[in-house]
Amino acid sequence: MRVGTGYDIHRLVLGRKLILAGVEFPGAVGLLGHSDADAVMHAVGDAILGAAALGDLGDHFPDDSERWKGADSSTILRACLEKALAERDLVPVNVDVSVVAETPRIGPRKEEMRRNLAGILQLPDNCVSVKARTKEGIGAVGEKKAIEVHAVVLMKSKGRE
Repeated sequence: MRVGTGYDIHRLVLGRKLILAGVEFPGAVGLLGHSDADAVMHAVGDAILGAAALGDLGDHFPDDSERWKGADSSTILRACLEKALAERDLVPVNVDVSVVAETPRIGPRKEEMRRNLAGILQLPDNCVSVKARTKEGIGAVGEKKAIEVHAVVLMKSKGRE
């Protein structure tokens, strides 16, 4: 068994789609990034790479690569899973995600986000947790200028089913 942690933060800007765990939140602002900037998928992918001791997201998906420009982050997450399995024989057991945002309200969409992640990670819904938090008005997230995500993943060897 191995544990990995992941983190991502993106600035909120006008004119971008806001996508978290593959769920689009309607509104005037979205996350700025090289790909679709889905900070949830990025944090989970980073946690998977960490558990597998395969570096971080930037090592595999550089933000100056044309290949990843505008990419759907579910593709990035799937690639992280494939790397962990191919190079370390690891698959996820469970995932815990905390989305820290003042806006939008995450709570009403948590179950949809959880189901999306579970589907990509090939886990039962009850093995994926998505929680919503605020910064109580403190810092860039508290001032509605950014969204940050923390993720923890437990991985096991596929050979030990």
